[in-house]
Amino acid sequence: MPQFDWIFHSGAVFDGHRLVSGATAVAVSDGVVSAVGTDAELRALSGPATQTVDLAGRLITPGFTDAHIHAAYAGVERLGCDLAELSGAAACLERIAEHARRPAAADNPQGWVTGGGWYKGDFPGGYPDRHTLDAVVPHRPVYLINSDHHSAWVNTRALELAGIDASTPDPADGRIERGGDGFPSGTLHEGAMDLVAHVLPPVTDQLLADGILHAQEHLFSVGVTGWQEAILGSYGGYPDASAAYRSLAAGGRLKARATGALWVPRDTTVDSVPDLVQSFVERRSANAAAGFSTVSAKIMVDGVPENYTAAMLDPYLRPCACADDAPERGLLYLSPDVLTAVSVALDEAGFDLHMHVIGDRAVRTGLDAVAAARAANPGSAGRHHMAHLQIIHPRDVARFAELGVTVNAQALWACNDDQMRELTVPLLGDERAGWQYPFAGLQAAGARLAMGSDWPVSTPDPWQAIHVAVNRAHPDYPGAPPLLPDQALSLETSLAAYTSGSAWLNRARGGTLAPGEPADLLVHSANPFELAPDELSAMQTEIVLVAGEPVFVRSSADAGAPMLSRTTP
Repeated sequence: MPQFDWIFHSGAVFDGHRLVSGATAVAVSDGVVSAVGTDAELRALSGPATQTVDLAGRLITPGFTDAHIHAAYAGVERLGCDLAELSGAAACLERIAEHARRPAAADNPQGWVTGGGWYKGDFPGGYPDRHTLDAVVPHRPVYLINSDHHSAWVNTRALELAGIDASTPDPADGRIERGGDGFPSGTLHEGAMDLVAHVLPPVTDQLLADGILHAQEHLFSVGVTGWQEAILGSYGGYPDASAAYRSLAAGGRLKARATGALWVPRDTTVDSVPDLVQSFVERRSANAAAGFSTVSAKIMVDGVPENYTAAMLDPYLRPCACADDAPERGLLYLSPDVLTAVSVALDEAGFDLHMHVIGDRAVRTGLDAVAAARAANPGSAGRHHMAHLQIIHPRDVARFAELGVTVNAQALWACNDDQMRELTVPLLGDERAGWQYPFAGLQAAGARLAMGSDWPVSTPDPWQAIHVAVNRAHPDYPGAPPLLPDQALSLETSLAAYTSGSAWLNRARGGTLAPGEPADLLVHSANPFELAPDELSAMQTEIVLVAGEPVFVRSSADAGAPMLSRTTP
């Protein structure tokens, strides 16, 4: 008679799809789930070597899978000048000044201060200027990516080293914020970030590997056991992290079920598509040989509304004269003919399309490209998906299910925070503001749902995103009204999206608690199905197993509940 390595008992079981009625226990053997059932059924098969965990009513689930994340960037930035968890401009400047007082590394002779994570809502108009940086770091060059990674903040010294002045034109895929005299004011948007990024100290494969391992440790602490690295290519001063992932996977140090999306450059043309696809096929093969799956292709269709680069069907409103030079309807980084050509070719080559879409014009253009790919390649089984999906014209909601496009939701953003109220809605107006993040409508129309964090854009803690998905309100803004509360998701739907939904999207094993599935599982601090909806953000992950091995255990003193124990039945 088989004996189990682990038995988790006396709790509630969410299997990746639903809360399992009557189930109170999960058993694990040889790194896989052996059984889901009652305490009596499973404990009858325990033995002297079985480790048991008393759930004490708590919830056990599959590990969370983050379907859209930048783990390498996040890890590197946490190792540098990390502003991500700070609040307010003063705190950011204090951290920057403190970091600049440290001696520069030997491989950084110009003394660059790099990092990121600053929040647009902390600065007037959403974007800080170079003079503010100059006041705290006058002599060393500074390059700090903002939290959404669509803009960078630089000081005067950085502009000087990059040779940027009033005569420097905006690149085709970006924009330079300027003062009244035309001189760059210190914020660079989208492709304009590369004007400085190319003179930064190189980010080495070793630094990327260190960053990925640092990120993996943090992600385990919030219950994320798998993810999709959303950009593998040259972007914003970072090189392709594929070599670092290959090294970690081949060496057994990448414990999480990580996958990646190969980056489609924004200067792609119709003529360059065949060579691009061939290079992707070769990179996919090399990565797979090392144990790192890269079956997705990342296409950034547009930008973000706050800097007028999200592609809109109708013009932006102009609440001030501060952005008269901004694009009237945003930017499509690939023209529709290029986007269609690359989508059809990548789909034919067996890649899943992973599109960044924010504005309603980007959504429609992206859906049109997927429709062309489906028509051209009727035998394709591409798991195409769109991330972010902020503004969707009501006529396009039903097309997601019709075309088999999965909703890759960053649910944390679907709330009335400072950025939404002060920087976004004034540019959209009331009608388009009412089209934002229509998750319930997409689900009702039959679309598949997955979830991700876009970390380091926002916290990787899935419980914070689930809180907003259910409440349409952020716990840090208790007085703000919910954002379109009729678009809220249920707790069960949200958990399913962040477990089985995202694992399916990643073509990764796991995501469910079923016999034979990998024992990537989580014990949480309570049973959230017994909590009030506005208490979900207080949930924590207390125990994390990957392939049946503990990779994170919150201390019992922190958790206030029993953790792991070995018992003899």
